[in-house]
Amino acid sequence: MATRTIAGKTVQVNDEGFMTNSAEWNKEIAVAIAVEEGFADLTAAHWKVIDFCRESAAKLGGKSPTLRQITTGTGVSTKELFALFPKGPAKKVARIAGLGKPEGCV
Repeated sequence: MATRTIAGKTVQVNDEGFMTNSAEWNKEIAVAIAVEEGFADLTAAHWKVIDFCRESAAKLGGKSPTLRQITTGTGVSTKELFALFPKGPAKKVARIAGLGKPEGCV
């Protein structure tokens, strides 16, 4: 497994850059990954989705939630989710939240 340093912390990542140990994640890492993904700032709406995904993954044995699970669990519509995390929201949220790539994502 590869490692990289994000926000001053060395973490384990896979070939696609997803963290492989969500326990290594913290909010500073989330902010740093968000900047890499093109987000200047994470709003309360972003954090609502990120926090839900982390809580959901803990209940799902570490698996990232699907787009449908995110919209259902947060009450954020698909349209709003795409506005918050353009071009592949489930995948982007998973990266920022320190989770693995969601199943079914290309």
